[in-house]
Amino acid sequence: MLTPGASPGFLLWHATLRWQREVAAALAPLGLTHVQFVLLACTWWLNREGGHPNQQAVARQAGTDVKMTSQVLRTLETKGLIERETDPADTRAKRLRATPEGADLAPRAIAVVEAVDAAFFAASPRAETLTVLQALASEPEADSD
Repeated sequence: MLTPGASPGFLLWHATLRWQREVAAALAPLGLTHVQFVLLACTWWLNREGGHPNQQAVARQAGTDVKMTSQVLRTLETKGLIERETDPADTRAKRLRATPEGADLAPRAIAVVEAVDAAFFAASPRAETLTVLQALASEPEADSD
């Protein structure tokens, strides 16, 4: 049995918690939680790419639960950072668009988080860190049986 200090999962858990605390502290002056930031940034990015995504598309992009995404998007709407409109093709779906305020805040928040990332991961070569994180974040291939 491994000791906690020799367990990759335990170390990843603690590193993730430290990173999340640093991101949360950096975003607080902007009035965003970490989840609000992720969903605003994903909405803004998808809008910038020419789309008006629905909540499911934003949740998929962010890797978040659809119900939780809907709740957080309502909060962002209340803050005046996104607009949710009924999709004319599917009245059950909501199309999302960053408001001018949200479109102004998103890139500023992204820069803040990128600065936290740069400082946090400074001890690790960027290319190697990205390769490892991409491999860990990838969904395993489903068996085709």
